Amino acid sequence: MPSTFWTIAVSSLLLMVRSAVLVNVEKNAQLCSFRRDTSKDLTNSNLNMIPSDLPDDTEYLDVSGNNISSIIHDNLYRLTRLCFLKITHCGLRFISHDAFYNNSELKVLNISYNPLIVIPYLPLPQLRILDLSGNDYDSYTLPAFFSNLTYLTTFAIGSPNVTSLEIDDLAPLRNTNLKQFTFGGGTMMQKYETGSFAQLRSLEEVSLRVTFCHNFDIFKSMSKDLDQTHTKRIRLIKLFPDQCTITSDPFDSLEKLHVLSNLTIVDTLMNSSVMVKLLQNIWKSSFEELAFLNITYNEDTPYGFQFPSQNHTPSLQAVVFNGVNHYQYRYPTINMSMDLISQLTYLKFSGTGMNILPCNLISVIPSLQILDLSNNLLDDTGFWWYLCSYEGVFPALRRLSLNNNRFSDLAYISKRTHEMKVLTSLDLSFNSIQIGSDPCSWPSHLTELNLSHNNLGDAIFQYLSPHFQKIDLSKTGISVISQNILSQFPRLTHLILSFNSIQFIPSDLHAPALQTLYVDQNAITSIDQAALEGLSSLKTLKAGNNPFICDCDSFWFVTTLNKALLPDWPLDYTCSSPPSLAGKYLDSYKPGKLPCLPGLQAAVALPVIITITAALGIIFYVCDGVWYTKMLWVWIRVKRRRTKQADKLMNSTFLYHAFISYSQHDCTWVDSELVPTLEGAGLSICIHERDFVPGQWILDNIISCVESSYKTIFILSKHFVQSEWCNYELFFAQHRAISVKDDSLVFILLEPIPSDSLPKKFLRLRTLLRQKTYLEWPKDETKKKVFWSSLRSILQTADKSMVMKEIAFDIAENALLLNAQK
Repeated sequence: MPSTFWTIAVSSLLLMVRSAVLVNVEKNAQLCSFRRDTSKDLTNSNLNMIPSDLPDDTEYLDVSGNNISSIIHDNLYRLTRLCFLKITHCGLRFISHDAFYNNSELKVLNISYNPLIVIPYLPLPQLRILDLSGNDYDSYTLPAFFSNLTYLTTFAIGSPNVTSLEIDDLAPLRNTNLKQFTFGGGTMMQKYETGSFAQLRSLEEVSLRVTFCHNFDIFKSMSKDLDQTHTKRIRLIKLFPDQCTITSDPFDSLEKLHVLSNLTIVDTLMNSSVMVKLLQNIWKSSFEELAFLNITYNEDTPYGFQFPSQNHTPSLQAVVFNGVNHYQYRYPTINMSMDLISQLTYLKFSGTGMNILPCNLISVIPSLQILDLSNNLLDDTGFWWYLCSYEGVFPALRRLSLNNNRFSDLAYISKRTHEMKVLTSLDLSFNSIQIGSDPCSWPSHLTELNLSHNNLGDAIFQYLSPHFQKIDLSKTGISVISQNILSQFPRLTHLILSFNSIQFIPSDLHAPALQTLYVDQNAITSIDQAALEGLSSLKTLKAGNNPFICDCDSFWFVTTLNKALLPDWPLDYTCSSPPSLAGKYLDSYKPGKLPCLPGLQAAVALPVIITITAALGIIFYVCDGVWYTKMLWVWIRVKRRRTKQADKLMNSTFLYHAFISYSQHDCTWVDSELVPTLEGAGLSICIHERDFVPGQWILDNIISCVESSYKTIFILSKHFVQSEWCNYELFFAQHRAISVKDDSLVFILLEPIPSDSLPKKFLRLRTLLRQKTYLEWPKDETKKKVFWSSLRSILQTADKSMVMKEIAFDIAENALLLNAQK
């Protein structure tokens, strides 16, 4: 007996699931992208009007549960992008004629459960979903503008004040593509004009919030009209009042219906006698699915539910009971042959408090493919009851849902699943599953397992089967996923790890068969590109609601990853850090390519480095960098020698009054004029041709001669500035003069030299020539006497021995060895 009741419960649940699916499909058709930054949920906020400071780009607005009595033009005028508006339970009494004039993008409008007495004017050409139920209209007559709502697919209207419906009331909906229609205010209908529903030719699902107790002719007329449309699903909400004695057969018209195939009864008290009449008519009709949602079952006959044998083979394939309250506090009495439901393929019995599965239900339905026993009180021994014989257990069962029960022993469950020879999917979510010491033994035909919302931890992977293709381990305490784990499941195509504490996805993952991966609601801060390269077959990646760090680690994820893989993009992807970006959507994070791409950085940096290097090379060459480099090397060498020989030079004296630096091209004048004249005046002169020490380096000879002479005379000519050795002699003489702070340089201009023609390295020489601080060799014979006199006076400014001692003392710290090669 419990088996039969169980079957009926399953059918009801199936219909509820189907309806939920339709609602989700409809929401997807709205084309509204509800981002957090464009969504405003102001429910129960003590508002007395729609706020005037809402952002202009608001797309979602919910102000339900407030005290908003009216909507006028200015309230919504700025919200031109508004797509979803919900104003329910607000005491709304008035909506102005121009309230929605500037909201042409509105697709979903819910103003249900308000005291509106007039259907407002809605110039909303994009409107898809409209809910006007639960208001105080005096009539269901729709305004003519409804004929302009050509995209309207879901419509609800109802008022407790209206008890009649005429064919012209719904006439404006004839031109719409209405798919789902909810009608009624929960009161009894007094009048229904035949054909009112039949004119809505595109209907697919209808919900009737109409109560019947005695006048079932209206219900029969409505059903016949709906059977003339495309309607296949009908929901009867609060079909019978709580206090109603039904003596006639309210369902005798179901046998004559041919299009309607799905019947759902919601929130209704069902007497056992009425239940029998319903099933007898369903058995004779073409209905394929029967569902009871949140019903109260009352046995109004002494023998409970008595269902006799039937001569008809029913079309019924699915029975759902979802939420069954018992009017009497006892188990129901059900007398029904299980052979009557042997053709069922879907059975759901949920929310009934069942704690033992009836034995005869296990094998009596040979065609059963889906069994849903969720939200009950079953445990391991209650499902596999020891008093039952388990031969031929569910021979055709492929999907078994045991979620929200009290199962605990995973090893025991795995062994018992071998009895179900074709079982492919098992749902054990929301139980108290524990991992014991015994190993699990899963049948090879079981390929899908759902263990979500059980406290299992990382060790659970050791108790799973390599034959699994789909595994759901959401909210099971998993913290790590690795290649070693995935390698245990070579056939894995779907892995769901939502609501765990996984911090990263390893870069070495390799699962070529994996098509779906859910890692949303974890602790992942970034997803490396290499982590997905090993998932070559991946088609769906759900990774939203993780604490992403918006930096270069997320650059490729934002800019390169194919967003078609992400079903929750972009609404569930926000930045958690840095603080300046916290809360912003990832798709609004636009990092620059240069800071985040090392390859691009190298490509940009290399030409820049080459350009700078080339520019410095050119500058180095133009500014005689080679010459200065040589000078630096020599200066360092001189500095070392000076340090080593400083003590030896402390008491030295100068060997010469002057060292003469000149170009070989000017040797004639030097040998015939300068040297004879100075030496004839008793001065000691040093010249390289005569006084350089043989065998020493030329640079050493130059240094020795410069530092052994009181003065250094430079014979300036065009040939001098072109001589490299003259440049060295000038460099060391300048360095020596600077080091000892004396004026030991004497310049003789042998021929005119424009200062601007000198190389840049002769900076001081340029200055001297501009300031006329030099002796110029005159062409006039009379001036030559003055020239020689001036030159001699420069070289004879003091007593030779005295001068030599003072100078030697001044340069002692910086002097170089005179004979480096000795």
